[in-house]
Amino acid sequence: MWDEDVESAARHKVAWLIGIVLAAVIALGGWYWYASRQRPAAATPVVAAPEPPPVSTEAQIEHPIAADNAAGTAALPALNDSDQIVHDSLAGVLGRHAVEQFLVPQNIVRHLVATVDNLPRRKVAVELRPVKPAPGQSAIATQGEITTLSDANFERYAPLVRVVQATDVKGLVLVYQRLYPLFQQAYEDLGYPGKYFNDRLVEVIDHLLQAPEVSAPIRLVQPKVFYEYADTDLESRSAGQKLLIRMGPANARAIKAKLREFRAEIAKKK
Repeated sequence: MWDEDVESAARHKVAWLIGIVLAAVIALGGWYWYASRQRPAAATPVVAAPEPPPVSTEAQIEHPIAADNAAGTAALPALNDSDQIVHDSLAGVLGRHAVEQFLVPQNIVRHLVATVDNLPRRKVAVELRPVKPAPGQSAIATQGEITTLSDANFERYAPLVRVVQATDVKGLVLVYQRLYPLFQQAYEDLGYPGKYFNDRLVEVIDHLLQAPEVSAPIRLVQPKVFYEYADTDLESRSAGQKLLIRMGPANARAIKAKLREFRAEIAKKK
């Protein structure tokens, strides 16, 4: 059997990919600063020191998300009550059948954010996956003492890749803008107060785009119980990059192309 960690990574990555291409969410609020002056004592004239310039939070945000003024900031539900609006919003872009086929319907925003954040790391927790696992089991081919990933394994991801390829990126971005405050809150709740989720998303996309394109056949070894990539460089890659490799070169190219489109929209600066 294939290493469960790799399988988990794959599932989460797929989740992430769909997440990205699926997960469109929100519009950001503004930034506020407060300045105070020290009043001199009435009996003692004092020359007031010049007030320091305010520290701009905006300067710390590399890729700000523009507010969707057309949709307004109307009444987003609380994060813990947001599954329905996120589900329906994604269904409007991806189609209800695709969303119900692939998306895990509970804790959608929290799971998307956690998975995105973990893709550049070695592992992604199975219980946090926002996308349902690819059907079937990992397929391998053996010829003599050589074991490789079978082309049949790449086919497991074909339905998901077709949904990704058909996604209207601009429509997804509109959803992302409208729902962004939910993603931002989930990211801060994850342990990043004061950090900006869209900056992390752009960083993760850039990391995924750096995954090497590996021509099939992709060789495997079985040092103990589970299979690993024979190439030590591939085996040392992050969960997200290993999934792209695991999906096969053609599927990986299709996913990367859509990620580039999405990045071009969310990385625009004001």
